[in-house]
Amino acid sequence: MKEYENYYYNEGYNYIGGTDEAGRGPLVGPVVCACVVFPKDYENDEINDSKKLTEKKREKLYDIIMKDALSVGVSIISPKVIDEINILEASRLGMKNAYIEANKKIKIDVLLTDAMDIDLSIPVIKIIKGDAKSISIAAASIIAKVTRDRILDELDKKYPQYGYKNHKGYPTKAHLEAIEKYGINEEYRKSYKPVQKIIEKQGNF
Repeated sequence: MKEYENYYYNEGYNYIGGTDEAGRGPLVGPVVCACVVFPKDYENDEINDSKKLTEKKREKLYDIIMKDALSVGVSIISPKVIDEINILEASRLGMKNAYIEANKKIKIDVLLTDAMDIDLSIPVIKIIKGDAKSISIAAASIIAKVTRDRILDELDKKYPQYGYKNHKGYPTKAHLEAIEKYGINEEYRKSYKPVQKIIEKQGNF
């Protein structure tokens, strides 16, 4: 998990950021991006791609990463912006904003991304399946995922009939049935096809 970090440390870079997002696929809520910078000698074998970890493990690692990292930046991009610029550009914007936030505390020398091209003045290294190959990207995936899940848990309190706590906004059978029954609210991504279908059918929004 440190192969890429070690390579760039050996190339003379001191502060390596890793960035990733959570929530590209869901129909509701924001996409959340994070950027994490660890100390040079940092080791933690438990940090892995957030999708491979249980919710309990992610929550535990979230606290560890927040404590151990030199800097953490988080960016939350709303459904409205996702609809305006599309999810790819929203993810790109979120990663850039997360980098800017993390960079305020410590000047990042190189940024590792999970296959995302970002226009910055520093080297940006795109790594396919980066969240499974880089500790910095994996840590960012955990911060982004936990942050987004907490947002969906709050939305669940506001709109309990949709079951957000269970499916986190993904288009599961139960979620699609709930949309059919209750329509959509202002937290939905109206550019997403299943949501568009409900709007056309029910005429709301």
